[in-house]
Amino acid sequence: MKRIIALLIVALFIIPACDSKKPAADIETIGMKIEGEPIISFRFVFHTGSMKDPAGKNGLASITANLLAQGSTLKNKYQDILKKLYPIASGYNVQVDREYTTFVGGTYKDNVDFFYSLFKEALLEPAFLEEDFNRIKAETVNYLKTNLKYGNDEELGKAIFKAYVYKGTSYENNIAGSLAQVESITLEDVKGFYKENFTQKSLIAGVSGNYSDTLIDKIKTDFAALPKGTDTPRPAITPEKILGTNVLILEKKTDSTGIHIGFPIQLMRNDPDFHALFLANSWLGEHRNSASHLYQVIRETRGMNYGDYSYIEDFPGGGFRQFPPANVYKNPQLFEIWIRPVVNKNKLFALRAALRELKKLVDNGMSEKDFQLTKKFLSKYYLHFASTSSQRLGYKIDDKIYGLSESHLENFKKNIDALTLEKVNQAIKKHLQYDNLKIVFVTNNAEELKADMVADNPSPIQYRTPKPDEVLEEDKEIVNFPLNVKEENVTIVKLEDIFK
Repeated sequence: MKRIIALLIVALFIIPACDSKKPAADIETIGMKIEGEPIISFRFVFHTGSMKDPAGKNGLASITANLLAQGSTLKNKYQDILKKLYPIASGYNVQVDREYTTFVGGTYKDNVDFFYSLFKEALLEPAFLEEDFNRIKAETVNYLKTNLKYGNDEELGKAIFKAYVYKGTSYENNIAGSLAQVESITLEDVKGFYKENFTQKSLIAGVSGNYSDTLIDKIKTDFAALPKGTDTPRPAITPEKILGTNVLILEKKTDSTGIHIGFPIQLMRNDPDFHALFLANSWLGEHRNSASHLYQVIRETRGMNYGDYSYIEDFPGGGFRQFPPANVYKNPQLFEIWIRPVVNKNKLFALRAALRELKKLVDNGMSEKDFQLTKKFLSKYYLHFASTSSQRLGYKIDDKIYGLSESHLENFKKNIDALTLEKVNQAIKKHLQYDNLKIVFVTNNAEELKADMVADNPSPIQYRTPKPDEVLEEDKEIVNFPLNVKEENVTIVKLEDIFK
């Protein structure tokens, strides 16, 4: 009898020990082991963003994500987290977009265990304190009321333009939200959104650097604490069909005018035409590249503004970024020409100059000389796209998101080198056009601008310094370049009416 009792006592200790082992999480993990890399980078990407905002709660995804990244956990107040991260020169932040929310962090390898414990607590054990919620919500309201409207016309124009292009879809939602809906969001809404959207099925967890072999297993075990979630198909995004040139004028008292031109584009990274159009667009308006064509025509030759760029993929935060961010997937993607602010009297001339160059590219294609120069340029320039291991990890995660069979970044040069001028010009003809556009102005005197466009009035330009005869001759074509804008296709919006 004593022997049986002793065995039962032993069993009581053994059985719980066996049951306490956590199962591994059902999540996608991507490791990028780099021998000798002293920085360990974390990039946890959840398939949730502003497109998941419930009706009447636009801004909920953003507030939830920022509360995780800038809030207290069950073990630490937010102020204490900052104090703990400061001595090890480490931190984490969040990037919220329409489809994906990305938490990015990094630390020196010797501190990785300590850093990871704080990073995982932020995502798995948020305290959802009222004081943190009120702070994040107040910052969002202030951003919508003041910062976005009055502090940055370029980001304002981009926000309006994307909502206009993706009108009628879940991409239309402003990422930060709209004022009345943000003010209606409660802490219970945040808790519910977190529980429903931050799941194992929605997560891709990435790590790069010279990390230990056990780190990935630890992540899988720890993040089993998230709800499993379900595999939900990506919803179809079908923007309204654009017929003709449609213009939205955001009227604002300002000394300069920002302009955005574009349309949704059915071209993803796994499309056979992607690299061909990438090269053509690089020639037309590579972001912050003074050698690109639009920059040369509008900025360099005529000195009208700071820069002029074009894109075949969405490029959020272009005002403070040199290279495109990772994990901002969209389908359909976005073709955009961004004319950075010009003085008000030159706004129609700048618009005409950009549209004329787009038409010339579509009608005539690239020249052999421009093709060869751009091909040579991109064969080296792409190395700057991801100069850190964290950025390279972001691209590696994007490979998974885009469903690529080979690495976009690692095979970029090979794909560019394989291009021919014929293939590039075929891609231009197939994917670019100038007849059906959406255009956004952030400017003053909206009614006057509308009248000038509808009447197709000439838009002469006067220079402060003399220009060569060939420039003045070209100007004669630009000032009368047809706009083809119908009155019913022009909408004027007052500044005080947006983001309400």
